[in-house]
Amino acid sequence: MHLDGVLFFPVTPFTPDGGLDEEALREHVERGVAAGAGGVFAACGTGEFNALGLDEYERVVRIAVEATAGRVPVLSGAGGSLPFARSCAEAAARAGAGGLLLLPPYLVNAPVRGLVKYVEQVSAATELPAIVYQRGNARFTPEAAVELAAMPNVMGFKDGLGDLDLLQRIVLAVRQAGHREFTFFNGLPTAEMTVPAYRGIGVNLYSSAVFCFVPEVALAFHKAVTAGDGEMVQRLLAGFYRPLVELRDLVPGYAVALVKAGVTLRGLDAGPVRPPLVDAAPEHVARLERLIGKGLEIAGC
Repeated sequence: MHLDGVLFFPVTPFTPDGGLDEEALREHVERGVAAGAGGVFAACGTGEFNALGLDEYERVVRIAVEATAGRVPVLSGAGGSLPFARSCAEAAARAGAGGLLLLPPYLVNAPVRGLVKYVEQVSAATELPAIVYQRGNARFTPEAAVELAAMPNVMGFKDGLGDLDLLQRIVLAVRQAGHREFTFFNGLPTAEMTVPAYRGIGVNLYSSAVFCFVPEVALAFHKAVTAGDGEMVQRLLAGFYRPLVELRDLVPGYAVALVKAGVTLRGLDAGPVRPPLVDAAPEHVARLERLIGKGLEIAGC
């Protein structure tokens, strides 16, 4: 599986009474693919994987696969307790996903040896290729990353820690081990803020939550950074992404809630978030709306 371009992590729309809004999800994915997403990652962090039941999860993945219609790869989240993660992997395969993003195990802090076994057992539940997500309580050593890269079903490594020293050592160790092609990408919240730094160590792919609600800005940034247009990169970082991050950091969980608010502001009602997250406050939504306008202005849209 080859991934390229801006990676799209759709939200999971809910109805006012908290149910899954299947039609809104379908339209959201269709819009993102039509806008130029390089891949769709359904039911992951931005898609509130943590809040979905297994039946809902499978429906979300199936709708994403149907809406994408084979135009780009579709991957989905799997994580939590070992039995639930394996059930997610099996459900994703039934729903037609092309791969998995392996999220951290539930709550516990574990030694690296246990994390490697967790990845091994979840990835063995299906033949789907998997990307391992390093963040929170799932922190790997370079030696462990080499073990992951040797597993038949593991195709990549997504970093959500932001420890560039550790990631540089992981990248070097995996590449020096001489395994097959292995994909690395930046998975920090609002990843564009750190894209220049990650590119400096050879990690060019990144996930974009911004693409969910203002793909014009996300694509303008991607075009600028890949073309070496440093002036446009800096204008977008200073004028749009930095104030967005400052707004996001006001309330825990706004990395999802603000994205949902942005999707709604752009004309598709994404509904509320599920507890324990909280919806963006009206004054913060108003700030987000002004930021969207500023971003579009900078991008020339």
